[in-house]
Amino acid sequence: MAAVAGRLVVRVLGAAVTAVLLLAASTATAIWWVARQDARPTSDAIVVLGSAQYNGVPSSIFEARLEHAHKLYEEGVAPVIVTVGGKATGDTFTEAEAGRDYLAQTGVPADALLAVPEGVDTLESVRAVAAEFAERGWDHAVLVSDPWHAMRAERMTEDAGLDAVSSPTRQGPAVQTRATQFRYILRETAAYLLYRATGESVAGAPGIG
Repeated sequence: MAAVAGRLVVRVLGAAVTAVLLLAASTATAIWWVARQDARPTSDAIVVLGSAQYNGVPSSIFEARLEHAHKLYEEGVAPVIVTVGGKATGDTFTEAEAGRDYLAQTGVPADALLAVPEGVDTLESVRAVAAEFAERGWDHAVLVSDPWHAMRAERMTEDAGLDAVSSPTRQGPAVQTRATQFRYILRETAAYLLYRATGESVAGAPGIG
């Protein structure tokens, strides 16, 4: 009996491990697929998800997102660009302010820019954006982030009550090499599954928070 019970336990554990691996693989594949899409319908606003900034100067990852948002604005995708993101302890500028100021310097009119200086991770940021959209009667957003971040950002934004699609940037450090892309997909797979299981976000590397 003990031997039979032992084999049953092994089989159950084996099935559980296989199920987890299949879930992770299917999620990673979905992240890869969504990353390859580029939706840019006419919307209420373009939302640039924040990343690191240094004394008001966007990091290379953040700059790539801002440049892409500027192109979408010039194409007429939306009349407003929303920058979002708070600041770390000791910072003078928020990510939202750094992004807004960068875009203003590139020629985007002040009345076409809205900074939402809240959020230490994606979930907090999209909830803050959703509140701003609600105040203005807006519903539709085009999200700009890194490709691997797109699926989780869309899910969180939709859960916050907005109709959201993604137009990811195709430049910057997050997409430079296959090794970098693979690392980001692994991180996003873990972050997405954690969010779906718990409803919580993860603060961490750029594009992961």
